[in-house]
Amino acid sequence: MSLESVKAHLKKYERDKDILEFDTISATVDQAAEAIGVIPAKIAKTLSFRGEGDLGILVVAAGDARIDNKKFRETFGMKARMLSADEVVEQTGHIVGGVCPFGLAKDLDVYMDASLKRFELVYPACGSQNSAIELTCEELYKYAHAKEWIEVTKGWQEDDVRDETATAKEHM
Repeated sequence: MSLESVKAHLKKYERDKDILEFDTISATVDQAAEAIGVIPAKIAKTLSFRGEGDLGILVVAAGDARIDNKKFRETFGMKARMLSADEVVEQTGHIVGGVCPFGLAKDLDVYMDASLKRFELVYPACGSQNSAIELTCEELYKYAHAKEWIEVTKGWQEDDVRDETATAKEHM
């Protein structure tokens, strides 16, 4: 059902026929990157968090980015708490591994993380564990009805990678 809701959503933009469906599972960043033939960072993963009240918050970030709890708290005024798998299905209509900001079961706030802006093209899932679509960041923002660009991740910037390498060496 989830893939069908995404197709219906993308049909409004005449992009429903551009959905890629794979013979293999593409539920993780690495699996999706392998199925598509791109580096994992270009996978636009959709992360589901608890929001204010009953509705969740979706953050779409690059495949190599990780949530920075301090930045998340500064941006949203609350601790980053992921939804459970059951809550993800209830809120988005998509199962974990196919979560995307399209064809949602509820009207959730969607935010795009700055980690995506490094790329001309990115690849979000399309509601199933074996689908994706190639989009520009502008298309992704538009089709997702995103509220704004934010920066709540770490690990993808050159300085972050250098800092983590130095920290890892210090602990050896």
